[in-house]
Amino acid sequence: MAKVELKQPVVEEIVNTVKDAQAVVLVNYSGLTVEQDTILRKELRESGVQYKVYKNTMMHRAFAGTDFEQLSDHLNGTNALAVSAQDATAPARILAKYAKQFQKMELIAGVIEGKYSDAKGLQALADIPSREVLLGRLFGSMQSPITNFARVIKQIAEKDSPAEEAPAAE
Repeated sequence: MAKVELKQPVVEEIVNTVKDAQAVVLVNYSGLTVEQDTILRKELRESGVQYKVYKNTMMHRAFAGTDFEQLSDHLNGTNALAVSAQDATAPARILAKYAKQFQKMELIAGVIEGKYSDAKGLQALADIPSREVLLGRLFGSMQSPITNFARVIKQIAEKDSPAEEAPAAE
């Protein structure tokens, strides 16, 4: 079997992984220990992010003619690919968190909802809280005026109600 035929399934795997992705982030993992890599992979997996190391030539072939073609310019060194089909901010958020902890790891570039982002853009995206946190803040801010209104009504009701007189002590 020719080398090209052996490589084709890997290229197809990459294409299938990224074709419906909300976010694809390229990261340089050089210098991470096995323990650090295991911790990183566990959190990514729990968040529904696929994280895999591919050869740069395979990624280059897979990205050709797609929205992810701009990532091909960064395919040198030891790179890994983080892909999320549901949460567009999850790969950048988690990888940026670990890039701060593990100094040797660095965000390179990514394509988020069809738009290319460099390392600075990914860092800005990583600073956005998760969907759950944003929804919690939204519901909290919606609940606050209602709670305050109920508290004021209760205080008015207590003020206007006749005070029960204590029995006279004889």
